[in-house]
Amino acid sequence: MYSSKVIGLGKYVPERVVTNEELTHYMDTSDEWIRERTGIHERHWVEEGDGNNTASMAAKASRIALERAGLTPKDIDFIVFATLSPDYYFPGSGVLLQDMLGCDTIGALDVRNQCSGFVYATAVADQFIRSGMYKNILVVGSEVQSTGLDLSTRGRGVSVIFGDGAGAMVLTRDEDTSRGYLAHSLHSEGKYALELAVQTPSNRVPTSKLLKRVAENPDDTSFYPYMNGNFVFKHAVVRFQEAIMEVLNKAGLTPQDVDLVIPHQANLRISQFVQKMLKLRDDQMFNNIQKYGNTTAASIPIALTEAWEEGRIKDGDYVIQVAFGSGFTWGANLIKW
Repeated sequence: MYSSKVIGLGKYVPERVVTNEELTHYMDTSDEWIRERTGIHERHWVEEGDGNNTASMAAKASRIALERAGLTPKDIDFIVFATLSPDYYFPGSGVLLQDMLGCDTIGALDVRNQCSGFVYATAVADQFIRSGMYKNILVVGSEVQSTGLDLSTRGRGVSVIFGDGAGAMVLTRDEDTSRGYLAHSLHSEGKYALELAVQTPSNRVPTSKLLKRVAENPDDTSFYPYMNGNFVFKHAVVRFQEAIMEVLNKAGLTPQDVDLVIPHQANLRISQFVQKMLKLRDDQMFNNIQKYGNTTAASIPIALTEAWEEGRIKDGDYVIQVAFGSGFTWGANLIKW
């Protein structure tokens, strides 16, 4: 049996910075309103003509992670790509990344668990490495969400939250099983699927009927993300805590043993609530939603990379990745660095 060691991290966000003030030009909102409810100051969005899409941003983040790992694309044995905003309905973005990087004809697995995507992708990659099937795996989260938002007062409860970006992590096989990923927690509760969802386009509605419906009703909002905000918040704060405690219990640790929690950057108020309930110190939580907004499957690898770049993660530290999102899905990963 082997363990998985992180040997490379990288992140990429588009150059365009969208401040809360800029959003007031599209909708009835304010910097104060957004900060009070989400903690977000600004986010990065792709811009038409800048060459950014879900796969290309993933490639940019991946090249940084590979360089830091001292590897080339030819050294990668498998790709796990997490996203809710793939470049196409099909094929998935994983194969596009494989081609962009110039990898060999390796497998590329797309994970569609939305905000929990990177947590699920990490657990999958870890199992492939533990079993000995693969040695080096590239795990990626990348999102372009700005192109699918309702930039009007009607959609402000969702649209002010989301940002674009990508993060990548290179895992490699290690024989020291006292290090690496020690525990995973993965859960779902599908009865709440439509509390946070985009319902069309969908194979439940024939394309011909969909086009007719849109032509007859220009105000059709089913194309835009819907979120039952208060309902999601109440579930998220509970599931975040449960997932953290589950991986800690599996490893025989307590919240006080944790050096850093990297939460999915859904809402600063969620992270603050969880921190308070688990009695974690400020230095045990990492938040960067203020600068990037909610980048969904990309939020954890972006935050993980930034925390490492800032020296917040050191050899021997216990680090937790934890997320909750659409599905509902939630989970956590515990690693000893």
